Amino acid sequence: MSDSFMKRVVIIGKNHGAVVDAAVPKPKENWVLIKIHAAPLCTEYKGFVAGQKADYLGHEASGEVVEVAQPGRVKPGDRVAVMPGYPCGGCKLCRSGDYIHCENEIDFAAFTGSNEGKATLAQYMLKPDWMLTPIPDHISYEHGAMACCGLGPTYGAFERLGVRGGETVLITGMGPVGLGGVICANYLGAQVIGVETHPYRIDKAKELGAKYIINPEEENVPEKITDLTGGTGVDKAIDCSGSPIAHRICIEALRRRGSLAFVGESTGNTRLIVSPDMIRKGIVLKGSWHYNMKGALDMMGIIAKNGPQINHLITHQFSIEQIQDAWETQVSGQCAKVVIRPWK
Repeated sequence: MSDSFMKRVVIIGKNHGAVVDAAVPKPKENWVLIKIHAAPLCTEYKGFVAGQKADYLGHEASGEVVEVAQPGRVKPGDRVAVMPGYPCGGCKLCRSGDYIHCENEIDFAAFTGSNEGKATLAQYMLKPDWMLTPIPDHISYEHGAMACCGLGPTYGAFERLGVRGGETVLITGMGPVGLGGVICANYLGAQVIGVETHPYRIDKAKELGAKYIINPEEENVPEKITDLTGGTGVDKAIDCSGSPIAHRICIEALRRRGSLAFVGESTGNTRLIVSPDMIRKGIVLKGSWHYNMKGALDMMGIIAKNGPQINHLITHQFSIEQIQDAWETQVSGQCAKVVIRPWK
């Protein structure tokens, strides 16, 4: 590594993103330096819209290991997908693969000496080697990057719910996460009923294989969904919208003994009535953030077998210098997964 400086994305004001020069970080112990080739956008656009100034952005990426401080699990030249966060790696949750729920996250700046290297919307980053998933040679960096929030949240939810072939799955919210859920559900052999209002995303969900799409603004939505299942209700449901209205739709459209996972971040109050909603129906309700590390290689298998669908999931690619256009595209809703190419 001879480069001293890199480019990194920042938010400098309301609806105003920019690119700055920053020092390239140095690897330390089992933390390695990764040259980022694909960085999907996720919830960062919310800070862009709100004008929340930020210097270190992003949590999804794929790239090439370019420098290590010591021999470890990866070596220079390895192609990897980067998992989110900086968990401790030693607690019971981390050791069991549920690192996403770690309560002892590492203080990045205290460990490395600065905050440089923790952003994925940059040309380089640092990551512990155990949080890197190998990308097979026949999978592109752009596709490999979908192993994080593109397919990861819904894959993890379906795993926790035990979704099987032949079942009917309800997905509320056809944003990028929900659209990734359509791909995962189809891979498992399940039939998808989607709930969405945005015309672009309705069309995209159908393109990816959703059998039915219901507009939540219509009347009697849970009843209409139940009618599509022969009157019994859906077997499984996941909410990717974070909307309390969508939560109610999922609860009411579930069959008795069905299972539901909340995936979308939410600050609203969901009205849950314990007896009729939970006890009498016997439903299982779970919160699901990401997937257990043991599923990382399975995720690459899903990506490998769904290349054409993932091409449709990734609707836009921008250079790092085009971050303003990328975020404006996200805000418009006229997109699915948007990817930044830092070296394009």
